[in-house]
Amino acid sequence: MDVSNIVSEKPVVIFSKSSCCMSHTIKSLFFDFGVNPAVYELDEMPRGREIEAALSRLGCNPTVPAVFIGGQFVGGANEVMSLHLKRKLKSMLQEAGALWV
Repeated sequence: MDVSNIVSEKPVVIFSKSSCCMSHTIKSLFFDFGVNPAVYELDEMPRGREIEAALSRLGCNPTVPAVFIGGQFVGGANEVMSLHLKRKLKSMLQEAGALWV
């Protein structure tokens, strides 16, 4: 399973774990924006560990949440929240076609 293929399918892709509170926070942030991200719960997928290893090789540390916007790796919770606080997240979502304003 190739991560680059997965992240190219939707404007926003979040790799998450159902037990991770930071993943929950990031998903809620996107839902609050009105964005419908593709969410992959790695702890509920048969090949979740394989995907997690691929995310780690891409530089995702920690591996969840891993957020991709427009097919590009944005980062984890810290990076996403930082973009949000700098008021850059919304424009990124608009450019990716994930948000209609």
